[in-house]
Amino acid sequence: MQDNNHGFIITSERIKLIIPFKWWFPMPYQITHISIEEKDRLVRLFLPRVRYEIKSEIYGCCIKLLADDPVLRDTWQENFYSMSQNIRSHGRIYVFRDPEYPADTVLYDARSRTLFLLNVAYYGWVKSLALSLTGDILEDEHGIFSLHGACVDVGGCGICLIGASGAGKTTQTYGLLADAETRIVSDDWFFARIFGPEILAFGSEKNFYIRQDLEQIWREFGGLMQDREYDRDGRAVADLRWVIGKGRLIPLTTLKTIVVLRRDPALPGAARPLDTPAAQSLFLRQQYFNPHLLVNDAYKTNLREQFLAGLLDRTVVYDVNTTGTPDATQRMIRAIAGISPEA
Repeated sequence: MQDNNHGFIITSERIKLIIPFKWWFPMPYQITHISIEEKDRLVRLFLPRVRYEIKSEIYGCCIKLLADDPVLRDTWQENFYSMSQNIRSHGRIYVFRDPEYPADTVLYDARSRTLFLLNVAYYGWVKSLALSLTGDILEDEHGIFSLHGACVDVGGCGICLIGASGAGKTTQTYGLLADAETRIVSDDWFFARIFGPEILAFGSEKNFYIRQDLEQIWREFGGLMQDREYDRDGRAVADLRWVIGKGRLIPLTTLKTIVVLRRDPALPGAARPLDTPAAQSLFLRQQYFNPHLLVNDAYKTNLREQFLAGLLDRTVVYDVNTTGTPDATQRMIRAIAGISPEA
């Protein structure tokens, strides 16, 4: 492959274009759009190697995983809800290792909604791209949009924690769950839809892909998983119900507040509200804080900008600097949410 210094990589006549990621998303992979003919060639190549075909329900869409790795099969089935094998799939994901391709190769045919993940070892990207594939379908056909962030419910009001990778979304989300009145919709990705004056936020994962260090940061989660159950990236799909109770993992909430987490020493140390123009500018500059979006053409941009306007018109947005300790950040978020700092 040859980089042409503009974010595009030229490989062969089969590849139509590459969607570049901006510098603020240090993602090691790029999404390459391929033709329907190349998709057909890859299907013929990998279909004989398929050992597992698993249909899963991701917020009403049937997404089919095709793979040969039993560990991936088990992790996927713990992560997502199962779906009847009689349902035809809306999107497909082939996950394989192949020496002919570089590490972390991601190929997408938008016409057939087919993804190929080749030599992608990190399960976090597999599941994020599965959710992104679902989002690609939903925003076109149903006016439902993806938000790459966590969502909790406090007293019937939804609070979203969003930010770039490493900003502390996961750490702070699980800290909020120490409060017995806080319930969780999603810890990493949720779907949202405008209904009149409200934004409804929906979860889609059965269990969450958590970090091992959460047990050290928040003692409440100690012993949730055994050391041997974590993968080589120090993560595992875990059923939080064993710790927080079955009734505290809920399918939806009404989104009222957005907390943008940013790790930036130049920002003020206290939480500050953002007006709509400032929040809109921030989301657009940061590409919606979502490096996994599969298609970024003019049509998709128009859809997302319309949704963003509706989202910000119906929510209150706060900017929170996470350069302090996790406890200090947690106190700021709890003050925004109206949760006791001692809970």
